[in-house]
Amino acid sequence: MHIGEVAARTELSLRSLRHWEEVGLLQPSGRTEGGFRLYSDDDVDRILVIRRMKPLGFTLEQMRAVMDDIGVLAHPASSPDDDSAARGRLADVQREAEERRARLERQVGMADEFLGLLAERLADGA
Repeated sequence: MHIGEVAARTELSLRSLRHWEEVGLLQPSGRTEGGFRLYSDDDVDRILVIRRMKPLGFTLEQMRAVMDDIGVLAHPASSPDDDSAARGRLADVQREAEERRARLERQVGMADEFLGLLAERLADGA
């Protein structure tokens, strides 16, 4: 797939995809003879993992580390020690993601309360 199709499928901007490549977070699987990026379905899956981490506030470095650890687990020739270390780091990230999600959920609850308050005030003035 070309970058435009990937952007449409992942609901990301071309700019984001290019930036992630520039900072080493993502690499397309190949290039055409003309130099255009080519992405595979596996690339899209990796992009979706990154996209799902973004709203939780993970840094580019944290996202890169997660992608590296996911790569270790996906590689059949990884050593048991590397596999175990990657699993431990990913478990830590999972706990952190759960905490961040809980904070976001509390923020959404406060936003809902605020919207309810505004709705009440507007209804009182009608």
